[in-house]
Amino acid sequence: MIYPGSITDVKGIEVGHYTDEKCLTGCTVILCKEGAVCGVDVRGSAPGTRETDLLKSENLVEKVHAIVLSGGSAFGLDSASGVMEYLKDNNVGLDTGFAKVPIVPAAVLFDLSIGSSHAYPTKENGYAACESAKTGALHQGRVGAGTGATVGKALGGDFAQRGGIGTCSIELENGVVIGAITAVNALGDIVDSTGKIIAGAYNDGYMNIVKSAMGNNEIHGIKGANTTIGVLATNAKLTKVQANKLASVCHDGLAISIRPSHTMYDGDTYFAISTDEIEMDFTRLCTLAADCVSKSIENAVRADND
Repeated sequence: MIYPGSITDVKGIEVGHYTDEKCLTGCTVILCKEGAVCGVDVRGSAPGTRETDLLKSENLVEKVHAIVLSGGSAFGLDSASGVMEYLKDNNVGLDTGFAKVPIVPAAVLFDLSIGSSHAYPTKENGYAACESAKTGALHQGRVGAGTGATVGKALGGDFAQRGGIGTCSIELENGVVIGAITAVNALGDIVDSTGKIIAGAYNDGYMNIVKSAMGNNEIHGIKGANTTIGVLATNAKLTKVQANKLASVCHDGLAISIRPSHTMYDGDTYFAISTDEIEMDFTRLCTLAADCVSKSIENAVRADND
């Protein structure tokens, strides 16, 4: 099943995609033009990121104005420059007294082995993603940062299946909204809430990477050639310390749905942002955040198949 809702159900959040269907790459921008408290947790061992040090709890800047998820490996980080340019043109950013400087963290996944190895999202593509940004229902699956995503590569690329980008949301009776968007390009298999594999290493049936590893089979992978990246947004009030903790908890959602996750070949990175409106018990928020992330991962691989 496809879970309902979108990260854009959080008021003030807009999402735009740039998709290169020919070369199978793209980028996705999550805009929060009014600024959002932000934290991040980089859990994978082969990450490609920008501005994540800025988000450490002890550092100065509290809020971001956009987050970029991109294909193209490290080349794709250039797309964030286009997002900065767009925000500058729209007078959005941290007011330094001399200029407004947009704060735009980013994370990338490796899709150079799919489509063209010489194509990756550029500054111009990042700008175009901003121009397409909207609220409401979002296209999921093979679009934006999920265009060239694949999953189940641990037993060799010949057995991999297509990944994608997925989103969903949870709305509570107290007015709190929690939304997640995840680009899934994992080394591992993707499982549903029952533990059933729904995408992954496939050869006349799912091969089950974890069971294969128990049988002394080699786990394959090019360093950095995978990676699941995403953003969780909420209107619940958060401090920067809490936002960083929430980003860490989001990785529980990855561990629920991706087996194995956080490997030496994945650069798994998750951001958490808050529009800072409604008080809520933090432990309850963390519990629901992991579930929301997990469901967005399922949507990413099911969107083009259901």
